[in-house]
Amino acid sequence: MTPLVRAAGLRGLVPLLDALGGDGAALLTRFHIDPDAPDSDDALIPAGAAARALEAGAAGVGRPDLGLLLAERQDISILGPLAVAVETSPTIGAAVDCASRFLYIHSPALSIVQVPDPCGSPDVVGLRYQAAIPGVPPQPQATELGVGLIHRVLAQVHSAQGGAYGLRSVELPHTMLAARARYTEFFGAEVRFGRPAAVLRMPETLMSAPLDGRDSVLRAIAVDYLASHFTDPTQTLTAQVRATLARSVGTAEVSIGSVARWHRMHPRTLQRHLAAEGTSYEAQLDDIRRRRAYQLLTGTTLPLSQITAMLGLSEQSALTRATRRWYGQPPTHLRRHAAAHPGAGAPPPPGGA
Repeated sequence: MTPLVRAAGLRGLVPLLDALGGDGAALLTRFHIDPDAPDSDDALIPAGAAARALEAGAAGVGRPDLGLLLAERQDISILGPLAVAVETSPTIGAAVDCASRFLYIHSPALSIVQVPDPCGSPDVVGLRYQAAIPGVPPQPQATELGVGLIHRVLAQVHSAQGGAYGLRSVELPHTMLAARARYTEFFGAEVRFGRPAAVLRMPETLMSAPLDGRDSVLRAIAVDYLASHFTDPTQTLTAQVRATLARSVGTAEVSIGSVARWHRMHPRTLQRHLAAEGTSYEAQLDDIRRRRAYQLLTGTTLPLSQITAMLGLSEQSALTRATRRWYGQPPTHLRRHAAAHPGAGAPPPPGGA
C-alpha cells in the first residue's frame, strides 16, 4: 500500500511556484493532487506523488533550491496536532522524542531519529531524517524540504537564544543541487553531500536545553489526544485493538461494536482480521482485564468493588469468577499470595496451562 502524507507538507507550494513563474495548481493537478489540498489540515495525498511534484516543480521553474525555498515559507504549524505536543515539551530532547514517536501522524513514510554523531564526536548528536516510500527512489527536493523544516523548527522552539541552536553541520545523501552558498545561507553551517543519510549534527547538550513554550499540563493533554485519536499504521490490528482497550476498560464502553467503530470497520471485519492474526476481540479484552486485575489486586489496597469497576465488570461476583478462571483462586487469595511471596509473579493458571 502506498503511504500517505498530510497534504499540509506542500503548503505554500502553489503560490511559491506561481511567484517563480510557474503554475502551481497545474503542477499538482498533473500529479493527481487537488490544488486546494495543501491548505487543508486533514487532507492526505500519496507520499510518492508529493515527492515527485516537488522534483517536477523545481525543474519546471529552474530553481534547484525549491525544497529549501518552501521550507523557508513553512513552520511547525504544518505538523497539525503534533505541533502542540512538540512546542510544549520541557526540553529539545523531549520535543525530538515526541516528534519521533508521533511523526507517523504526518506520514508513516517519514522518520526522525536521534543517532550518534556520524563523524564520531562524543559531544555531538545527530538527527537523522528519512523518507522511505516503497517503489520511489530518494527524492532530493523532498529530502531538503524535510531537513530544512526540521532545522527551522529547531530554531523556532529554541527561540530563547535567537534560534541559534548550535548546528555543527548538515549531511545530505544526494549530490549538491544548488550553489554551495545557498546551503550555507539557509543552514548557517557547513553542508556535506553524498553522505550515507540525511543528518543534522548538533551539540549533545542541546537535548537538555529547556524550551520557552514548555507546559506540562498542555503537553500531557496534547500527547493524550495524539495517542487516543491516531494509530500507528505500522502496528498490527491486534496491537491497535489492545491500545484501544487499554485506554477504554473501566472508563468507556468496550463492546466489540464500539471498538470496531473506533477503528472504522464492521465488527465482523474486525474479528476476521484479528482471527488472521491468531487472536480474537474477546481474547484481547480478557487478557487486558487479567493483567490489570493482577496489578490492581497485588499492587494496591483498593477495595474489590472499586477494582471491579476499574475493570469494567458489572458486579464483584464477575471479578471472583474471572480470577478463579485466570489464577485458580478468588481475588482475596490472590492478594494474600502476592503479599506472602513478593517478587514471585503471578501464579500459573489452573492446570498449569
